[in-house]
Amino acid sequence: MAAALARVSCTAYRTAGGGGAGERVIPEETAIAFTYNGASYAVMMATPRDLADFALGFSLTERVIASPDQIEHLKIVEDAAGIELRMWLKEPFGTALVERRRHLAGPTGCGLCGIETLSEAMRPARRVSEGWHFTPREIMRALDAVAPMQELNRQTRAVHAAAFWQPGAGLVALREDVGRHNALDKLGGALSHSGIPGRSGMLLLTSRVSVEMVQKAAAMGVPLISAVSAPTALAVRMAERSGITLVAIARADGFEVFTHPERIAASVQPKETADVT
Repeated sequence: MAAALARVSCTAYRTAGGGGAGERVIPEETAIAFTYNGASYAVMMATPRDLADFALGFSLTERVIASPDQIEHLKIVEDAAGIELRMWLKEPFGTALVERRRHLAGPTGCGLCGIETLSEAMRPARRVSEGWHFTPREIMRALDAVAPMQELNRQTRAVHAAAFWQPGAGLVALREDVGRHNALDKLGGALSHSGIPGRSGMLLLTSRVSVEMVQKAAAMGVPLISAVSAPTALAVRMAERSGITLVAIARADGFEVFTHPERIAASVQPKETADVT
């Protein structure tokens, strides 16, 4: 399988001492194609790592499948042009996907994964259940746990991370990628492979929060997103409608809450949860 990192030569210029020959570790970026039952669905530029997680997480967050057991088989095929994630869906799900793709409108598209109409791009996110309450201290502790676990970013300073934190367990999963959406999909796949429900903790992002990130988090059933950067206005509206608590601009001195602040409490009060509808 392709390496996730590359070592390249460079000329380094410094304010003290001028320039000189140097070397830098940088992330690889590879074309990753998703196919279902022999039909092409999407191609993403991504870090060639954790590809089984990527295949499952992408399939779930993009609603290609509703549960992991709908995938009958996955084969990862590498060639000179990139890597293909070949998935075969059980029936009747394979036939249903072919029919869905056949009836998508028009030759024009919005450039999103497997989406060819504006209505699909702006589909309502799934409604997230009440879930856990979190204290400000827990949110700060969770964010502090991310950087030490970012193996690829520690070497390259060039990749995003998506991580999952559970009360009482701490950071239980983290995935990195050159693309923030890819990192989140890989995390979703990792959680699904481990049988960890999204409603059991909070999602941590090292990137800004776009509407697609909220849609994917809602598909995972995550009740709270905490990000180091700001959200877009559309992401805020989507989080409000989907019932997700959106925390952003999280720094060492605090954070800002944009939606559903009632989930952040002075003390932790776990509540009954239900599956995402």
